[in-house]
Amino acid sequence: MTAAHPHRGRAVATMLVAVVMFSLMDAILKLLSEHYPSFQVAALRGVSSLPFVLTWALASAGWRPLVRVRWPLHLLRGVLGVGMMACFVYGVNRLPLSSAYSIFFIAPLLITALSGPILGERVGPRRWVAIGIGLLGVLVLLRPTGEGMMSLAALGILGAALGYAVSAITVRLLARTDSTQAMMVWLMVMITLGAGALAWPEWTPIQSRDLWLIAGLGVAGSIGQYAVTEAFRLGEASLIAPLEYTALIWGVLLDLSLWGVLPDSVTWLGAAIIVASGLYLLRRESVHAESEHP
Repeated sequence: MTAAHPHRGRAVATMLVAVVMFSLMDAILKLLSEHYPSFQVAALRGVSSLPFVLTWALASAGWRPLVRVRWPLHLLRGVLGVGMMACFVYGVNRLPLSSAYSIFFIAPLLITALSGPILGERVGPRRWVAIGIGLLGVLVLLRPTGEGMMSLAALGILGAALGYAVSAITVRLLARTDSTQAMMVWLMVMITLGAGALAWPEWTPIQSRDLWLIAGLGVAGSIGQYAVTEAFRLGEASLIAPLEYTALIWGVLLDLSLWGVLPDSVTWLGAAIIVASGLYLLRRESVHAESEHP
């Protein structure tokens, strides 16, 4: 088994690094959202990462793969990216990180649900049941009839998860013709320009005390993006994807250390339902892939 997958350990370690970096990035987004509008924070996410991503792209692939691309799909990803970032920043400003992550974990289930009608992939009845159970977990989290998280902030996170899912579908389409470098560079460019234009009328001057946070945002986001790409290159998706759920651990630790809050028991229950559904889906996809490629 080890000989067949010599990079498995490295892939796992790289994915864990990616999760830590993205968790730190989200914490910085939450800190910045306390002082700046959502679209401005989204623009800062793009512009802070762009120099790192562009340098890596040019060094690893040159400029040609960056211009020979399918522009309509990149523009769609850009629109989705701006909306997703703004919704996520709005939600995470008003919810604990752990709660936001718990809701956002519905994204893998949405990707599976959308892959049927958009990509023509077969989604069997067991996977539809898992998707339904995951949606039930979201209802547990939101508690619409009680004093739960049912709010514009929670709906913002749900909107971000939907945007992420549709964007992931476009990645599957783009990956057939365009490079990873092109997808990363143009997403950052479009988030910077799109969110920047929407933020401009209410742009708040950047305080000097926040410059180190913005620099950290760029570094964490760039390392996280590179690490997650490398992890999926080195290891099987069925091994790597479940590690994304470790973000909940980091969300709890960051919530406790920076804001002094902890999720309640109902939040844990809803998160457990969604995570269990996601893990079951990943297992079913792994079995399906093995049956197609014995």
